Amino acid sequence: MQFDVYPNPSSRMRDQYPFVVDVQSGLLGCLSTRMVVPLAITALAAEELPRRLCPLIVVQGRALMLVPFEVAPLEKRFLKSKVSSAKDRAHDIAAAMDAVLSGV
Repeated sequence: MQFDVYPNPSSRMRDQYPFVVDVQSGLLGCLSTRMVVPLAITALAAEELPRRLCPLIVVQGRALMLVPFEVAPLEKRFLKSKVSSAKDRAHDIAAAMDAVLSGV
């Protein structure tokens, strides 16, 4: 579902990007893929982040940086175990995606 958070299925990238957020609308639920955005571990202080582009999302007590410019399709079958929801940050996630698309 849109804004659900899942463990990153890529063992190669999991150390840097432990989770992904499903950002795809339910309107496209019939597709075999979902559009996901990774959540990155960052050493930057919150005030150093470009907040509109890379908001912090808390998952399992960890503040992780949304990386919307790394958006990618992922087969649904890899999104097995929802660990959290970022629905309460939907506005910030949509604004970050809009910043990538429009530069605003």
